[in-house]
Amino acid sequence: MTCESVAARLAAQAGMQRVPTPKAELFQCRRFVDTDLASALIALIEAGRRPSTIADDNGDSTFRTSETCDLDAGLPPVQRIEALLHTLCGIDPAYGEPLQGQRYAEGQEFKPHTDYFEPAGRDYERYCALSGNRTWTFMVYLNDVAAGGATRFRMLDKTVQPEAGKLLCWNNRLADGAVNAATLHHGMKVRKGVKYVITKWYREQAWLG
Repeated sequence: MTCESVAARLAAQAGMQRVPTPKAELFQCRRFVDTDLASALIALIEAGRRPSTIADDNGDSTFRTSETCDLDAGLPPVQRIEALLHTLCGIDPAYGEPLQGQRYAEGQEFKPHTDYFEPAGRDYERYCALSGNRTWTFMVYLNDVAAGGATRFRMLDKTVQPEAGKLLCWNNRLADGAVNAATLHHGMKVRKGVKYVITKWYREQAWLG
């Protein structure tokens, strides 16, 4: 399925909203995930969390301070969210990376970054030689956050507040296939409480690890 057809499919979904900007294909949908599924995914993240890492180390030890959990594809809650995402976007599951969960405690953040790998970056070949670059990002907030924790797209003048069950997704590429720098986004500091999200990335080619 092409990026254009994914965007058209998303736009046709009930409850889906496209952010009104010509700079990127960015969508959000409230109540995409129900409370029971969100709670099950949070429990899995709590059980398997570890310090998050970044691909291109920029020397800033505080650039990404969250925790990450690699979610086992064989677990029922993971299978359920994967099925929901496939039904929504229609992208061949073979192109998807394994599902990840992230946990942000008070004071933790992920400073402005892009989800795609910079073609000129030192680690581009390491991460993209087998499966190509990232195309679409699908992220779901699993809980309400007392304060902070928004996702800010500065170049799009858009800030999305965390809300239990809300889906946020975007195309990391332009129409010509080049990476879209306007998708730069900031997982802002949690000021009060804890934030849980799950993230699904898709690649240009089948995922080979």
